Amino acid sequence: MLETLISSKTRVKLLLKFFLNSNTTSYLRGLESEFGESTNGIRIELNRFEEAGMLNSHTKGNKKVFQANTQHPLFKEVHNILLKYVGLDQVIVNVVERMGDVSKVFLVGEFSKGIDSEIIDLLFVGNIDKKYLIHLIDKSEKLIKRKIRYIIYTEEESKSINWKKFETKPLLLWQA
Repeated sequence: MLETLISSKTRVKLLLKFFLNSNTTSYLRGLESEFGESTNGIRIELNRFEEAGMLNSHTKGNKKVFQANTQHPLFKEVHNILLKYVGLDQVIVNVVERMGDVSKVFLVGEFSKGIDSEIIDLLFVGNIDKKYLIHLIDKSEKLIKRKIRYIIYTEEESKSINWKKFETKPLLLWQA
């Protein structure tokens, strides 16, 4: 769907990279190896986003590091479109809101790094009925045509989560 509206594959990859999880940062050469594309095409799109005010940049050593501008008036709308594109809006509606005693849900894994993937990794915190969760996830997977992997922590266990073990800061999707 998104590819129909935005014909540049590089632009779609950059939107996912920076606007799905606004904590994500990257630089040109890192994006080149991640996307498997030439630096020229990536640089053009980065410059367009920066000129439009949608990306901020700063210099770190000899690298120009980019990050989403969360203060941009369109940030929330772009973020919501990407949640719909990935199918996370359906996961939240079909799984989280029907689970009962869920206090938080985080996006982890590839999507939290802004990388498109066939698998959505979620971290649930709360007292969760695993059988019911599996049933709801099965329904959601059919709707969004992606696989969903999950990990569950109780409230007590969540207090000792080592958040630094995640390559990218997990994205809080939902909180009670």
